[in-house]
Amino acid sequence: MRKVNAKEISLLLDWYREHKRTLPWRDEVSPYRTWVSEIMLQQTRVEAAKGYFLRWITRFPTVGDLAAASEEEVLKAWEGLGYYSRARNLHKAAKLVARAGGELPRDKKALESLPGIGTYTAGAILSIAFGEKEPAVDGNVLRVISRLTAEPFDITKNEAKEKVATDLRPLMPDGETSDFTQALFELGALVCLPNALPRCDLCPLAGECEAHRLGTETDYPPRTVKPEKRREALTVFVLALEGKYAIRKRPSSGLLANLWELPNTCGTLSTEDAARLYDGEITSLPPATHVFTHVVWEMTGYFVRLSAPPAEKDLIFITPEALRETYPLPSAFSSYRRYCK
Repeated sequence: MRKVNAKEISLLLDWYREHKRTLPWRDEVSPYRTWVSEIMLQQTRVEAAKGYFLRWITRFPTVGDLAAASEEEVLKAWEGLGYYSRARNLHKAAKLVARAGGELPRDKKALESLPGIGTYTAGAILSIAFGEKEPAVDGNVLRVISRLTAEPFDITKNEAKEKVATDLRPLMPDGETSDFTQALFELGALVCLPNALPRCDLCPLAGECEAHRLGTETDYPPRTVKPEKRREALTVFVLALEGKYAIRKRPSSGLLANLWELPNTCGTLSTEDAARLYDGEITSLPPATHVFTHVVWEMTGYFVRLSAPPAEKDLIFITPEALRETYPLPSAFSSYRRYCK
């Protein structure tokens, strides 16, 4: 199979400079800002990440500010983005960087030694913020290269990422590594789309693309069959007592570890069963669903206006203001959180 060539890179860079989006992490580039944006963009759409990024940078403008914050503050700033291990790793890594002088290292191995920074994120930081010739190869880049070269590699394998990085590294132009990396991201995000016919009429590389020439764009990269998500039933309670609402902390390991949650129990409880758990006026709430990577929560909800404090020792009662401003509650509970008012 053929490799990407210098002509294609030139066409791509020209297209990017004309069509690139205005994004807050591009307005002012620094290793810290690039790092934060890349971590946020993992498993998160660009439009959703923009507001979070701006709020994060306002609250934690430097690595030192992030390192000095409490975990609760960090998780609250991340609230709603999901995959909270990303925020925890950012916090852990910031503490390490702060202790080492406050600057992210300009070295691939040193970056990859930090929590949450893998080969892709290290490549993004080095090429975008430091101007180093180190590719950042993610799913968008793999899809673009697979179609451009008509190479049916398995994009879930590290070997494919390593091969593409090896092929791209010598093509990265001096002084333009930032545009090079972001142009590949942009093409995959806006034009060379997954799971649908790509927008080849808008692609600067259509005349060079092997898959387009063969009319087989959607055959690349080969699709992988994803396992079906496990479904779990959950009954969630909004417990109200004297203008405050009950929350509790989740276990220190497993799904949504160490985050706060509304009281809940496994299974789907009837109104009668739910009324046996808590003393008070009980009202059914609409059912809700939340999709995680490997599991789907199918939730039944009840609002209980308690007549007396419940027996559980792990519950705390907080005001709606405290829930908004202080305690990080995962978006899985957002359908029922709105009743805490």
